[in-house]
Amino acid sequence: MAYLEPAPIKDKENPFESMMSRFHTAAHKLGLDDETYEILKSPTKQVIVTLPITMDDGSKKVFEGYRVIHSNTLGPSKGGIRYDPDVSLDEVKALAAWMTWKCAVVDIPYGGAKGGIRCKPWTMSAGELERLTRAYTVSMYEIFGPDLDIPAPDMGTGPREMAWLMDEYSKANGKTVSAVVTGKPLVLGGSLGRVEATGRGVMVSSLVAMEKLKINPAHAKCAVQGFGNVGSNAASLLEDRGVKIIAISDHTGAYISEKGIDIKAAIEFKNKNNGTLEGFELGDKISNEELIELDVDLLVPAAKEDVITLKNAQNIKAKLIVEGANGPTGAKADPVIFDKGITVVPDILANAGGVTVSYFEWVQNRLGYKWTQERVNRRCDRIMKDAFEKVFKISEKYNVSMRIAAYMVAISKVADTYKLRGGY
Repeated sequence: MAYLEPAPIKDKENPFESMMSRFHTAAHKLGLDDETYEILKSPTKQVIVTLPITMDDGSKKVFEGYRVIHSNTLGPSKGGIRYDPDVSLDEVKALAAWMTWKCAVVDIPYGGAKGGIRCKPWTMSAGELERLTRAYTVSMYEIFGPDLDIPAPDMGTGPREMAWLMDEYSKANGKTVSAVVTGKPLVLGGSLGRVEATGRGVMVSSLVAMEKLKINPAHAKCAVQGFGNVGSNAASLLEDRGVKIIAISDHTGAYISEKGIDIKAAIEFKNKNNGTLEGFELGDKISNEELIELDVDLLVPAAKEDVITLKNAQNIKAKLIVEGANGPTGAKADPVIFDKGITVVPDILANAGGVTVSYFEWVQNRLGYKWTQERVNRRCDRIMKDAFEKVFKISEKYNVSMRIAAYMVAISKVADTYKLRGGY
């Protein structure tokens, strides 16, 4: 195998380089041939669009939008749309590749994609965001489609933006096309169980991993970094199953209570407090950095990328890390964590509950039939458990981390499918 080493990872990790270093390691372990390596590492399509939008004051402002389709080998591509000032082509490329591996590892018939618009959504009115979303949809009309590329919410977007996207796409088609996007409001064809799906997948992954490690949930202590949709739902569902959540955090800081934090009360406080934990009094305040290094059985990083790095990896005391966020552990930190004997359930497995229920939403839209929440949860739990078992077996067989094992499972599936379908 003569394929080139990926670019060296700098101190501030580039998300695409970070993803590529894991891909490279897994490809080597699999003995992937050079041609397939080159095909799988390269995005199928990269689209950059310019979006001139009329602002509320009558001025025109130009925004840059992206859509990267990493792969459509397994089926139509799938991935969220991110509204954030730090959106870049490299970030979108990395997230699109992660979606390819995530869909493959849970055996969903989708390829990977990601989109984004560089903007500050919190400074924009609903009208400005609506015009931006509709303009982006029009610019992506030939990219999106129920059998082509199916977007979803991500950072800075939600059901409202997905409703605008579906409506604009439907207008161009002259009919309602519900299946063009997932993460929609329930009344527009959204799925029951979608809101808590990612957090639920984290909970299922945590409990299966704890069983493997012989950690009793009723005696386990957990810290959750990030208290948005994923972190708060994961914490609540873990609490329901007897796990003691001793620390939670958001961008305002972290809060700890050795006797356990009442998660339902914390969620209620956040909802009444402009969506933040600032001023939370049911725990003592510490920093997010301190939370990451707490002596707990389970650590759930559910906030942003690169919170576990080479600088703090040696200080991690958790027995088990289950990644709710995308890319919370930098590639440089991986070998340190592995050498310490800490089990990590990686992002492409642990937080795949979201895309699994997105797939269920798409299936329901295609069928024109709505499932009960019980059916959605039951099927999602089964898929998450099956995927965990598959990855765990590979990690034991090859003596690699769960992360590299997950990449191996995913890469193997996409590579085998590509070879069966054939190229030019």
